[in-house]
Amino acid sequence: MGRIFHITTSAAWDEARAAGAYEPPSLEREGFIHFSASDQVVGVANRAFRGQRDLVLLCVASERLAGVVRHEHAEDAGEAFPHLYGALNLDAVVEVVPIAEGPDGFDLPDAARALRP
Repeated sequence: MGRIFHITTSAAWDEARAAGAYEPPSLEREGFIHFSASDQVVGVANRAFRGQRDLVLLCVASERLAGVVRHEHAEDAGEAFPHLYGALNLDAVVEVVPIAEGPDGFDLPDAARALRP
């Protein structure tokens, strides 16, 4: 399946590393963690993270995930996204790169671009 991506804050990532797993509020609230394919990252960032600072993009090797990934349709976006059912095991994260909003919105960081399948 290749790489999938998740945007979070640096603080949340630091907490996950200290705890040994990443479990954002969506896991308890919705039962899964939202991910994106590489071509979906910019759209998600521009829809959901405008004005937020100190963000990082978790680049994840899907074959290393302990939980189940399902591609499910998101009505509001009109397309299917990967959802991880379970906590994100840290050893599946192959790269963590800063992602920042520019004057024209977000762009996929070069380090993440190099990891695309």
